[in-house]
Parts: sequence; C-alpha cells; structure tokens
Amino acid sequence: MFNLKSASALAALACAAMFPLAGCMADSMDHSGMASSASTGAMSSGSSMSSEHTVMVGGAAMYPSRNIVQNAANSQDHTTLVAAVQAAGLADTLSGAGPFTVFAPTNEAFNKLPPGTVDTLLRPENRNTLRSVLTYHVVAGRLTAADLMQRIRAGGGRATLTTVQGQTLVVTQEGGTVKVADNRGDVANVTIADVLQSNGVIHVVDTVLQPQG
Repeated sequence: MFNLKSASALAALACAAMFPLAGCMADSMDHSGMASSASTGAMSSGSSMSSEHTVMVGGAAMYPSRNIVQNAANSQDHTTLVAAVQAAGLADTLSGAGPFTVFAPTNEAFNKLPPGTVDTLLRPENRNTLRSVLTYHVVAGRLTAADLMQRIRAGGGRATLTTVQGQTLVVTQEGGTVKVADNRGDVANVTIADVLQSNGVIHVVDTVLQPQG
C-alpha cells in the first residue's frame, strides 16, 4: 500500500512547486508528519486571516480566502489526495476560478482501496486513469450542504450530480449524514461539510469514489 509519509513528501514538493510565494504549512512538517504551529500562509496578513471563519481539517485551518489546492495542501488528512492531484496535473485546474464542489477523500479513504491501487494510479502511464478518478470527485458549481439537501428533497430523497469526469454521483441523506454513491455501488459519508474555498467548497468524504470503466 502507498506509504503516507512519501505522500506527505510529495505533497510538500507539490505545494512548493505550485505556490512558491504563498507559503505552505506542508513545508514545515516535522519528522512525525505534524505541521509546525509556526507555519503561516503569505496569502494574506495574519490579522485578516484570523478574522476569517475557518473549518479545521487534518489539523489545519481551512481559509475561505484560499483556493482548493492551497487549503488541501495544509491538511494532514489529505496528503495522498494532494500528491495524486499533482501527479495527475490537475493542480492548475483546481486552483482556477471554478467554482468547484470537491468530495475530498482522506488518507484513510485511500487506504481502504485494495493494496497497491494508489501506487498503480500514481504511475505516469496511468495518468489518464488517475485523472478520471479524481475528476469523478468534482462537480462544477458551488454546492453547499444546504444546496445538496435542497436537491435531495426536490429529487424525492436523492439527487443526481454530473461530475467533471462526465459520469454521475447520487447523493442521499441518512439521519444527519449526507451520503454519496458512485456508479459501482460504493457509498461515501460526508464527514466534514461546507469547507468553504475562494473557488468553491470541499466536503470531506471517507471513501474513494470510482467511475465505471
């Protein structure tokens, strides 16, 4: 199975390459993988950032003034995802204006895949497959939890979303949890909703969604 420490290193390199002037918490990971509390972003001043309403994901504050890739790079729970985004060449796209809704699998979600799956996807020859898997987690537009619930009600208990990859996801609600089903029948739970970004919104999920084909 993919080594998450190597994923952290890849994520740090990806962050440095993508945002050399922005500053990344991933740059100051210590040997245990924990982010240094001294790390700060240079996207805005400390005072303006501290006034933002943030959500904690992977031990880091997610700032609404930052884009999807910048925030994800700081989450200790999404090092595998960030490494995959960089390997797939999608960093520029997900740093763009969007807006995008991203169902973001955690490291644990990737660990649930069969052994060797992530290593295989990260190989250069499988880049198109990796892009397909990642863009299957992205929907055009900014869909908050309230927007998703509205669509679920309008659809009689389920909402069908067309992904950037082209295939669909089905969103439902069970109790207080929003669930996202892929075309293979796997279901992801939204564990953290409404992580607002400058170019969209992230909903953290506990399962990797996979398109057919």
